[in-house]
Amino acid sequence: MNDYIAYCGLDCETCEARLATVKNDNELRNKVSKEWSELNGVEITPEMINCTGCRIPGVKTVYCDSVCPIRQCAMQKQVETCGNCPEMKSCEKVGAIIGNNADARGRLEIAGSE
Repeated sequence: MNDYIAYCGLDCETCEARLATVKNDNELRNKVSKEWSELNGVEITPEMINCTGCRIPGVKTVYCDSVCPIRQCAMQKQVETCGNCPEMKSCEKVGAIIGNNADARGRLEIAGSE
């Protein structure tokens, strides 16, 4: 499995927070912090936009590091991704992502068949 695929099946390689981190792009950090603040109804500052990827060693956004219930669950169960978890199809946590994102669901289904 590609290391840039998050536990939930999202592609960290294309995530603007990761891209801002890798490129040290403060303009992109500003854009992402504004979008995420509006989307989540909380203040997210540009300084919080630092992440190397969900399953990649290194810095994480506060949400990805310690709040994301999907990441916490997968790490506790010691699965590579949710696709490797026998409970994926009935899981409400990852269901919030894969129910609305066919690409993420497809990545996890492939991971589960490997």
